[in-house]
Amino acid sequence: MSTTIPISSAASADPLARLRLWQLISPALPVGAFAWSQGQEFAVESGWVRDEPGAAAWIGGLLRYALAQQDVPVLARCYTAWQQGDHAAAEHWSRRLLAMRESAELREEDRQLGAALARLLTDLGVAPAERWTRGEPASFACLFALASVHWHVPLEEAAQGYLWAWCENQVAAAIKLIPLGQTAGQRLLSTLIEHIPAAVTRGLAVDDDDIGYSAPGAALASALHETQYTRLFRS
Repeated sequence: MSTTIPISSAASADPLARLRLWQLISPALPVGAFAWSQGQEFAVESGWVRDEPGAAAWIGGLLRYALAQQDVPVLARCYTAWQQGDHAAAEHWSRRLLAMRESAELREEDRQLGAALARLLTDLGVAPAERWTRGEPASFACLFALASVHWHVPLEEAAQGYLWAWCENQVAAAIKLIPLGQTAGQRLLSTLIEHIPAAVTRGLAVDDDDIGYSAPGAALASALHETQYTRLFRS
């Protein structure tokens, strides 16, 4: 039977919660997200993405559909699992998200970002993260959810922050690859921001049985990137 999880949008009573979220989504977070383009590099190289409107369509499409249907609902379930102290459930959803990645590069990216965040959180005193530094593959969303629960960040805000960080990284990649100017990058980011609330609302309403989304173009771009002759990014 498919289920949805109850969502509380109440603001946290912890006055540091929002500042902790800003720390978690900062480009300065040492997890190496800047090194990955999630196939966008091949999309630009092949001419699928040529300019600012093309980047908006590429990134925005993944945001509104793939991340809303896949990452956000898994993030929510991991968040609930961590709230309940259910490590087995968190591990289940983390593995499921990794299994949904459609190329070796996308899966490796998620594992490496998750492992880096696990090490960082361990150093910052988030004790449950320590077991994820000893070999068990961890998705980034799972560890992001753990940090959000530990720092009392409300789920809806955590999901918005997760999508914001993803969009910012993709825009940074587009600026380098197309290339775009900084002002064009900010226009692009402003366009993407408008879709984040709806993507979060959609993602938090997805039933268990409906989690997952196939993006063939992005999957092909990521897979073909593995043999691309010259590369700036790792995916």
